[in-house]
Amino acid sequence: MARSRMVWPRLMWWLTCTVSTLLLIGATGAWGQEARPFAGLGRPPSDAELRDRLVDPDGRELPEGSGTAADGVTVYARRGCTACHGPTGTEGPAVALVGGEVTTRTNYWPIRHWPFAPSIWDYIRRAMPYDRPGTLTVDEVYAVTAFLLYRNDLISEDHVLDAQSLPLVQMPARATYLMPAPWTPDTPRGFEIVPAR
Repeated sequence: MARSRMVWPRLMWWLTCTVSTLLLIGATGAWGQEARPFAGLGRPPSDAELRDRLVDPDGRELPEGSGTAADGVTVYARRGCTACHGPTGTEGPAVALVGGEVTTRTNYWPIRHWPFAPSIWDYIRRAMPYDRPGTLTVDEVYAVTAFLLYRNDLISEDHVLDAQSLPLVQMPARATYLMPAPWTPDTPRGFEIVPAR
């Protein structure tokens, strides 16, 4: 009887030490993982990357700056847009930026068919020029956007585009554009995936 009374406290002491040690090891491992990137990959975002945000279709997040179509003619030529889209935006070899219709043979939406003007600004800012994306200044992006909207008969040549006026541009396709419903895990695909045979 006396022996069993001595074993029980030792067993409890051993369990307490073991559990404490395991918790300490687990906490140290978690702390170590937070202290360095997984497998040495990645880096903290730069200040510029933190400031670079998607521009919503309603124009939120548009930065301060401005431009007109007259300014855009110069930027369009100087920054090399003509090499891909031609001097007037209708040539090529890349897609036409002026005019154009949506057909089953095209894999892009001509600018006139975009539902929101701020989305055009955002695309130009992120993706153009093709060989140097993201190198245009904010004012240059406003100017090129103004030039393209003017060439597509959507604004006047002297219309000043900025963070306040760009969202007010009425795109012809806006009235017929249907915003997609929020995605959920139950949202059906818009296409069927056929298994390979």
